[in-house]
Amino acid sequence: MEKELTQKGPVLDKKGRPIPGFSRRSTLEYRRSAIKAPPWRIKEWDFYQISNANLCLQMTIGHAAYAGQVSLMLFDFIKGEKYLDVCYTLPLIFGRLHMPENAERDNTLSWSNGGFAMRFEAAGDARTLTCRRAAAKGEPELEARIRLVRKNPDSLVINLPFDEYAHAFYYNQKINCMTAEGTVRSGERTWTFDAADSFGILDWGRGVWPFHNEWYWSNGAGYLDGELFGFNLGCGFGNTDTASENMLFYKGRSHKLGKVDFTLGREYMDPWRLTDREGRLDLKLTPTYDRTTKIKLLWVDNCTHQMFGAFEGHAVLDDGTRLEVKNVLSFAEHAVNNW
Repeated sequence: MEKELTQKGPVLDKKGRPIPGFSRRSTLEYRRSAIKAPPWRIKEWDFYQISNANLCLQMTIGHAAYAGQVSLMLFDFIKGEKYLDVCYTLPLIFGRLHMPENAERDNTLSWSNGGFAMRFEAAGDARTLTCRRAAAKGEPELEARIRLVRKNPDSLVINLPFDEYAHAFYYNQKINCMTAEGTVRSGERTWTFDAADSFGILDWGRGVWPFHNEWYWSNGAGYLDGELFGFNLGCGFGNTDTASENMLFYKGRSHKLGKVDFTLGREYMDPWRLTDREGRLDLKLTPTYDRTTKIKLLWVDNCTHQMFGAFEGHAVLDDGTRLEVKNVLSFAEHAVNNW
């Protein structure tokens, strides 16, 4: 049975084992120093995604202890065209990125190497993302500045154990339904995000988990009859008996769902169906673009298919209100990782 965590406390007990459950705020306190697993098993990331009716911008600072990544990607998921793909791999980074230990408190996360710099700054309900790259070696100057404003006080927070070993855990917060505005400029081209129809997601993850893992995840936001609606859905990762990552957001309130199943066709570009087990959710994703990422280096072997397109269907709130979901543009993904 799922357990909602409403009292302040640590993510890990004194023996380094996770205290499982879900919350709607940063109720538990994450402390890197409390982790009992080997330091090379720790993974931490801040991943932001900003999208509108056709554009998607992704910015990441994170690490898997022995390697870090700072990246920016911009693409059009209607045309299936990638505009920017900048990625820096940071070997043997371990704790040198100084990742924040709380997703909601004011903080600044940054990295630079002289010619390239990325910075995430959180202050109150606003977040400012910036990235700059100097022109060099045939690459044009790059500059991005995005401002996100949080519209929901609630978010989806989970603390999951793994059956494989006691010190494995996944502490994750998804903040979505943020409005987004700003620009990305590369050379003579400029792409614009308008707060009227652009949304941002923060995927904030900290944890230690088994070498092999697999998950399904979907997150989206849009307007239904003028009211802001959003969702976070997922399955397949960790032991979700006490905390699934399934939640709806509508008119500033959160509505918890139980376990959700992802049903795929023979090909990734076939329609996806996302349904819960209590009859409260039935969404169909019709993909237009498969953003596939593959990493194979030494023992690392990761592959993710992130499918963008339109969601249609219905969702039922806690009070029984049925929402008809129409043309909400977002994504669902399937990841298989060895890292």
